[in-house]
Amino acid sequence: MKRNLVIATVTAAALVGGGTATALAVADDGGAPSRHPAVGAASGSETEDVRDGDDTHEDGEDDDVRADGRDDDRAAESAKVTAADALAAALRHTPGTATSAELEDDDSDDGDDGDDGRGDTLTWDADILGGTGVWHSVRVDAGTGKVLSSGTEREDDDADDADDAARVRAALKDGFVSAVEAAKAAAARGTVTSVELDDDGSPAWEAETRTAGGTDQDWLVDVRTAQVTADRSSDDE
Repeated sequence: MKRNLVIATVTAAALVGGGTATALAVADDGGAPSRHPAVGAASGSETEDVRDGDDTHEDGEDDDVRADGRDDDRAAESAKVTAADALAAALRHTPGTATSAELEDDDSDDGDDGDDGRGDTLTWDADILGGTGVWHSVRVDAGTGKVLSSGTEREDDDADDADDAARVRAALKDGFVSAVEAAKAAAARGTVTSVELDDDGSPAWEAETRTAGGTDQDWLVDVRTAQVTADRSSDDE
């Protein structure tokens, strides 16, 4: 939404030898900021520019980041269906090998125009590799466990699909820990909000959890033993 906003904050005091202060006019529609003199400020007083759109707090965190954090808190608290249960529901609907699940706010079908996440449909989005090498995307209601939709996914190049499928099968061969089991293992560390197979290098399940205090943590779940360790690589990002 475009806004034309003029902020003219002037602290004026009638002092001997009065001077001028500068007010900043800000135009959000692409117009260049302009300065206008305002009579009455004390001579020699410092002028402070008021920057429209600067929502950064003293701790360095801006309003958008804080809002995203609150949305994540609400999503984690509102999800009655766990990641493991959502994956199990998706696999009952679409048999195969689950490779990921992520908790999402989906406002596409409820008409909610707000940005606060309230009223949105909270879903688990799961990716499943079918037995014939076809990729499927399954949406599960995070409140009821009901499958809302499913469909096939294809890369632009069929060879890419085949390569992805081959990597998954290689990573999860010989008695692997499933996505459901990985999600259950990670749940001991907090509310799981995502789980995904990392098949590059040494394969592992990557899981993200959120605590009641709003702290996010990334974990690695061993695909052979289900051992959970902190994902230190995320600390460098």
